[in-house]
Amino acid sequence: MVGIEEVAQRAGVSPSTVSRALRGRSGVSDRTRQRIAELAAELDYSISRSASGLATGRTFCIGVVVPFVWRWFFGQIIGGAEQVLRAAGYDLMLYTAGDEEARERFFRELPVRGRVDAVLVLSMDLTEQEADRLRGLDLPLGLVGHEAEGFSSVHIDDRLGTKLAVQHLINLGHRDIAIIQGLEPKPLGAIAPIVRREAFLRTLYDNDIEPRPEWMVPGEFSISGGERAMDRLLAESHQPTAVFAYADELAMGALRSLRRHGRSAPEHMSIVGFDDHEMSEYVDLTTVAQPVRAQGAAAAQLLIDQLVAGSRQNTVVPVPIELVVRGSTAPPRKTAEL
Repeated sequence: MVGIEEVAQRAGVSPSTVSRALRGRSGVSDRTRQRIAELAAELDYSISRSASGLATGRTFCIGVVVPFVWRWFFGQIIGGAEQVLRAAGYDLMLYTAGDEEARERFFRELPVRGRVDAVLVLSMDLTEQEADRLRGLDLPLGLVGHEAEGFSSVHIDDRLGTKLAVQHLINLGHRDIAIIQGLEPKPLGAIAPIVRREAFLRTLYDNDIEPRPEWMVPGEFSISGGERAMDRLLAESHQPTAVFAYADELAMGALRSLRRHGRSAPEHMSIVGFDDHEMSEYVDLTTVAQPVRAQGAAAAQLLIDQLVAGSRQNTVVPVPIELVVRGSTAPPRKTAEL
């Protein structure tokens, strides 16, 4: 079997140059790259990841740390990142920290050490100790969801997104507004649920609306959780006329609960979500759209750029969001009838 050394010897270059040329890396002239490609084809050589790693000191693998893998949101981010990494010749190694024990073990043992060339953390608000542990790896680091010193990051403005959603309901004439939240207390360090809750309350206060504690219900980040949350709201003697759901999956569960109770949106209650899930258009859900998959792709590209340049220059990429108005929101019934 032909090895990288033979290709390098025939081409008159080093093994690392062969590796860079066949992987499309920078630092190789077009003429040399073409000669190496022709020799590789002539010798029926395909690049070996292990041999390339020995030549370059790289693993050609990126570690991705995620709290959940079963949620649509994280699946989309991972998919976006994987597509970019694969095109650049990198594999993705997934690490889950879905409970306190798994998270503590990950940051204590750091299983990524020596196995990856960079680390991407998805929607986890790292403690200073956790961030220090990762910075100590001396690898390119990335975050999706928020910012931290020493990390490149890609994120949306959760406060603005929440304000867009809630203000839309208020502008329609709603003042009895509930929220279906994520888990409480702060779930595994995820910061978005807390930020959106604070922004929800701030938007109500800014419009002289007093929030009702019984209308702030947890939804467990799932369609079934959103359904149970709406069941609770419908059991209240005084019910809201509108609901802001932390995520579209929760909003879809809320819509299902309304149907079970012989009601509908927006005739009996307006509902607005967050994310623009791929099914949101089909259920006619008003929502705050964020390019979820594109965030994973952008974060992966930031890490690839650092690896190619041999740089630790961190970049922060804010991602635009927008309110998408569909058929699940309307003025409250009494106002509409006036």
